[in-house]
Amino acid sequence: MKHYTPAMARSRVTVFTGNFGSGKTEVAVNFTLLLAAQETGVRIADLDIVNPYFRCREASGLMEKAGVEVIAPAGGWKHADLPIILPQIKGMVESKQNRTVLDVGGDPVGARILGSLAGSFVEDELDLIVVLNGNRPFTDTVDGACKMIEDIQEASRLSVTGLVGNTHLMESTTSDVIRKGEDLLLEVSGKLGLPVRFVTVGKGLLAGWSGSPPRAPVLALTRHMMPPWIESEKQGSEVFKNRDGSTAARR
Repeated sequence: MKHYTPAMARSRVTVFTGNFGSGKTEVAVNFTLLLAAQETGVRIADLDIVNPYFRCREASGLMEKAGVEVIAPAGGWKHADLPIILPQIKGMVESKQNRTVLDVGGDPVGARILGSLAGSFVEDELDLIVVLNGNRPFTDTVDGACKMIEDIQEASRLSVTGLVGNTHLMESTTSDVIRKGEDLLLEVSGKLGLPVRFVTVGKGLLAGWSGSPPRAPVLALTRHMMPPWIESEKQGSEVFKNRDGSTAARR
């Protein structure tokens, strides 16, 4: 099985977007932590104004401990659904220094915020990645996924440059689920002429993988993003505690 490594990161600026429920924030956080394990000066900016529960700013403590600079509203603005830090992010994009990751809200609505930055990106320094989850409505078919990608491009005024597969069923994910999602991903890739950067597989599933491996490089995923009504015993651990004290496995 071929694993994704920081050396495979295509560009200085990597942007993750995707439809609601694609898991693109979880992917962005794991990708950023992978970079930070090998490089210094890694930065991530939270531009998600769509989902109030799953935004990379919620994992800021974890990433800062790993040496990542997290750019997000602070204090009373932490939960604001407003693009209130665009000048700072614009400077990050234009600085030509250090790896920069942008976590952008799902769907065309969230992607519109990229339009205000479109003129700041250097084409050969940008990797605009769409995260696809084949088990979500509207992206469970090739035509649906292609339409979503086209809508994101129109809203952002930027060209998508790569795809990531993040198909799963939470704790019910199996090797077959991953392979089926990759089949869809590769069909979309072929139809649009977009390369696949990697597919994600939960670390627990990797340990017990059965059958043929994914054809794309694999990014081993640890779940860090949790909704506010669930308290984790340890951020980033494989087991979390519910309000009633019961536990459940995390993807």
